[in-house]
Amino acid sequence: MSAPERRGWRASLAPLGHRNYALVWWAGLISNVGTWMETVAVGDLVAVRTDQAGWTALVAAAGFLPMGLLGPIAGALADRLDRRRLLVAMTSVQMLAAAVLAALAAADRVSPGLLAVVVFVAGCVAGLGFPAYSAMLPDLVPPEDLLAGMSLSQAQWNLGRVVGPALAGAAIALGSYATAFAVNAASFAVMLLALRALRLPPTVPPTDDDPLWTRIKVGATTAWAVPGVRSAIVLISIVALTASPFIALVPAMARVHFDGDAGLTARLVTAQGIGAVLGALALPVLAERFGRYRMLLAGLGALAVLLVAYGLAPSPLVATIAIVGVGAAYMSVLSGIGTVVQLRAPTALRARVLSFYFLALGVVYPIGATLQGPVADRVGLGVVTASSGVVMVAALLVVRLVRPARFAALDDQPDQPDQPGSVSRPAAR
Repeated sequence: MSAPERRGWRASLAPLGHRNYALVWWAGLISNVGTWMETVAVGDLVAVRTDQAGWTALVAAAGFLPMGLLGPIAGALADRLDRRRLLVAMTSVQMLAAAVLAALAAADRVSPGLLAVVVFVAGCVAGLGFPAYSAMLPDLVPPEDLLAGMSLSQAQWNLGRVVGPALAGAAIALGSYATAFAVNAASFAVMLLALRALRLPPTVPPTDDDPLWTRIKVGATTAWAVPGVRSAIVLISIVALTASPFIALVPAMARVHFDGDAGLTARLVTAQGIGAVLGALALPVLAERFGRYRMLLAGLGALAVLLVAYGLAPSPLVATIAIVGVGAAYMSVLSGIGTVVQLRAPTALRARVLSFYFLALGVVYPIGATLQGPVADRVGLGVVTASSGVVMVAALLVVRLVRPARFAALDDQPDQPDQPGSVSRPAAR
């Protein structure tokens, strides 16, 4: 069925009709359930041991920072090496890291500092593999299904966020952080089986013999030269610095701000995941009707308002309701910005261009989290979270007034002419 013939939810779910995409999607869902079990367990353990938002933010940042720092190197490797084989190697190491964490927890040998080290190492591995996965995504679906494919991938990640925290909360309630870590290790094994079952043409290595640094430089130059990509990098940097840190601070919001337990941590993370799933599924439908650009702007506005509501929530119940909306808005923003980069990046340089997009997200987000965490310990987490929405809007307005072309470049434009099989314009407006 062609793109014009698909409407509504059928368009949103169309990528699952492609074997390779469905294989990776379902295995990824299982893996992400395990990942979110580990994420919640780590955050809750740190919050319990330290009772400080600063420490919670620091450990979360330790896991995410390597994705940004290693992204350009990983992108250059992903454009030269077979992406499937690279992902198999990285997933194997991630499985080992999760198993080590489970063993340490079972022996009660974990501390916030040790957790930060282990999480950082796991983040390094994820950082090396993620550009390869992102660059492989357009090879799993046709161009007309790319936006839906990206949205479903985000939905998959957040479906894991719905199920994983609930399972983690149950494990923690039974007094076993180690169980959460062990399940994550097993989930990586499922992903390995799926990757080995993929039927994809091998990545065609580039004909040039340029050294790694030169290839990284080419990726950086290209990313900044393509107007839509440059604008996406600027925009994601603003969002990552101001809005994104709420994710790292959810355990502190539950344990420190509301004086709750692991169940509240799991509930808030799950609620955010539900919102993100709904947002990811609804985005292709709404983008088809109103256009991707308009939905991106609407998502940014909604994210700011809902962050204020979440930060100023007078009770855990209100916070839970508010974070559902935050999750939906945040996911629409990430999917919208990420689609711009996917569609604008030249095929031969896609992984390297994507790596600089993730460099911005991966470096700026930890900076934002490590800044907001200590401030929250002094003035209150609710105030900091609510203020982040206001600051984000202010920063976006400054960019809009000073550099109006930045926002204009995010609107639909012709795809890169060197992309085989691309259409003259992105499929859904």
